[in-house]
Amino acid sequence: MPHVKTGPVQVETPEEIAREIATFDELQSKLRRQWEGIRSSPHWEHTSVVVPSISFDQEELSKIAGVPYYEERLLFTLMRLRHPGAHVIYVTGRPVHPEIVDYYLQLLVGVPASHARKRVAFFCVQDASPQPLSRKIWERPRLVARIRKLFGDPDRAYLTCFNSSVWERKLAVALGIPLNGLDPSLVHLGTKSGSRETFRAAGVPCPAGFEHLHTKDEILEALSELEKQRPGLRRAVLKLNDGFSGEGNALLTYPKDLPKSGKARLDALGEALADLEWSAEEETTAWYFRKFGEMGGVVEEFVEAREVRSPSAQVRIRPDGSCELLSTHEQLLGGQTGQVYLGCRFPAKDDYRLALQRAALQVAETLAAQGVVSRLAVDFLAVRDPGEEWRIYAIEINLRMGGTTHPFMALQFLTGGELVPEDGLFLSRYGQHKYYVATDGLVSPSYRGLLPEDLMEILSKHGLHYQPSTETGVLFHMIGALSEFGKVGVTCLGNSPEEAEQFYRWTVEVLDQETGAQKRGQMQTMLDQSLPHME
Repeated sequence: MPHVKTGPVQVETPEEIAREIATFDELQSKLRRQWEGIRSSPHWEHTSVVVPSISFDQEELSKIAGVPYYEERLLFTLMRLRHPGAHVIYVTGRPVHPEIVDYYLQLLVGVPASHARKRVAFFCVQDASPQPLSRKIWERPRLVARIRKLFGDPDRAYLTCFNSSVWERKLAVALGIPLNGLDPSLVHLGTKSGSRETFRAAGVPCPAGFEHLHTKDEILEALSELEKQRPGLRRAVLKLNDGFSGEGNALLTYPKDLPKSGKARLDALGEALADLEWSAEEETTAWYFRKFGEMGGVVEEFVEAREVRSPSAQVRIRPDGSCELLSTHEQLLGGQTGQVYLGCRFPAKDDYRLALQRAALQVAETLAAQGVVSRLAVDFLAVRDPGEEWRIYAIEINLRMGGTTHPFMALQFLTGGELVPEDGLFLSRYGQHKYYVATDGLVSPSYRGLLPEDLMEILSKHGLHYQPSTETGVLFHMIGALSEFGKVGVTCLGNSPEEAEQFYRWTVEVLDQETGAQKRGQMQTMLDQSLPHME
């Protein structure tokens, strides 16, 4: 795997860092007042500065095809323009095509597109280098000054980002506005190691395992002890602390007739460690263990059963410390080890949806007690063998927006409805239950070369739109990635799970027909396999 250059690191003195943190903390104290103002009236004037920076390890990000266009996923934040007092400033690394902007604005519920357009402004840093977008903006003081001038009153503006890092803190301080998200000093709570510690503190079951590992020796000792705790364990999973979408996971199969103790036992495990199954196709042993040494990670049991599902639950911790349940999903996973996120269905199954909600709220309340303010998702495993009840295990916490955030924002964007916590279902403003299938990875080599204009023509030709009259249809995102990568995201909404699936299949059929595509993607194959099991 190529080494990704991220440019020179800014050297700061401890005193400078301390002043920055003190200023950031002071700005954060304003967030609650802003939150109360926004909730008090849709006419309360305020500005959301949206910076869709994916501020992760850049080598990990390099595994994802088309990742620069993931900036477009937060275009669903334009739904805030439904409120007459809301303004949005959207900053990207690459330009967003005007037709893509028009596509979203004309779908706003109850707001003329012309009125919304006057309240949104786009800036672009014209920099596609592999660095966090927040850093790119921070390094351009003239751009920062223009943004500050545009939003005016800093007491009525806040920063929205995909995730939090020191670069989001620096940018918030430079802009003089609070960050509507996680304090970067608490990022460790959302690592794989921090997740396991939080689950134990919250009293939520998680797989047996060990955290805060860095060296091969520590990994071998953990694997040895794990097998002793779970005699006969077949497989274990290794996870990089800051991996995401399952790309930082690797699967180990325990050797048969593993020695009971001593050097022979560790030697046998070492041989197994040299034959890991990677989630990412381009992974190498040297690269993986270098990253493990840098960021640390965990080893935990690979939970197996006759039936295994991968649901998740999303919660928001508000600035006042209260916790709001947002959604549950069935995640569709694939890749070489079946652990890479491909897409999702909303909502999670009836069998365990309320149990997921309860567990996710327990986790959120534990995090809120430590000062966390953030959107977050908790990934779970739901497993059972014949004759058993479902067992729920928490797997990891995503203290950020994630792959299931923007589809749910799309649902809110289009229908103006809300989740009913009592049953975990979503009601549109007209009282209709809503369901969807979504993915970031509808991809085919045949789709390459499609420009936004081409996609709009295809949608018009086939009527492949969202229909406000029925509150059903298809919403596209990451449209800019089509031309270069043949990749696009879709959220397919229906009034039943079956209808949502039908919209997805129709979308694939139309795009394949228009481009001559022959090969179905992994997402489509998984939907084919799962359809007979739909409830």
